Amino acid sequence: MAEPTQPVRIWDLPVRLTHWSLAVLVPAMWVTADNSEWGWHIRLGHVLLAVLLFRIFWGFVGTDTARFGNFLKGPGKVLAYLRGGYDEKANKGHSPLAALAVLGLLGFTLAQVAMGLFAGDPYDGATGPLNPLVGVGTADTLTDTHEWFWWVVVGMIGLHITAIGIYGAVRAENLIGAMIGGKGEKKLVVSDNSPTPWGRALGAFAVAAGIALWIYLGAPPLT
Repeated sequence: MAEPTQPVRIWDLPVRLTHWSLAVLVPAMWVTADNSEWGWHIRLGHVLLAVLLFRIFWGFVGTDTARFGNFLKGPGKVLAYLRGGYDEKANKGHSPLAALAVLGLLGFTLAQVAMGLFAGDPYDGATGPLNPLVGVGTADTLTDTHEWFWWVVVGMIGLHITAIGIYGAVRAENLIGAMIGGKGEKKLVVSDNSPTPWGRALGAFAVAAGIALWIYLGAPPLT
């Protein structure tokens, strides 16, 4: 007989908004580039940068399930998870393997955005705001890498979607529902996620948006 479960708050609203913003912005970056809408590509790229920076900041000052220190595990925990020594219903938040996937997806996407900030050709309208800070050869290398590295990001997204499907089919975990509504079915011993510190959330968002805007303006001196 299966143990009884209860609805538990897993994901705070800032994490959910960040997740679904990435789900919209990353495809939008491809669409704008594919249609040579460089103005929108650059503007949306800075929105994406702000979202990524916020998620990184939130990983240090956010709720329990948002913090990197709480969900990133060492190799031993990952191996134990792969051997089946992890009970999804008795734990909330990312599994040890999913935590690595989240870190990889954030890191690769941030790297892609960062290369775009320096990439481009001043004659084609697709120049990043930090392009003048590097030489022509460096800009060309970053532009070429920015183009092919996109497929690395796509690969990470594909793995993410595949993992969600496997969790739903094999482990009966409704990960999408939890990321929409914030709650999931867990064992009775599992407590709710910690309350959202909205002051810190607004502060982290203000800093992230400020950095993105400063870079959009060409990173002018602050003095």
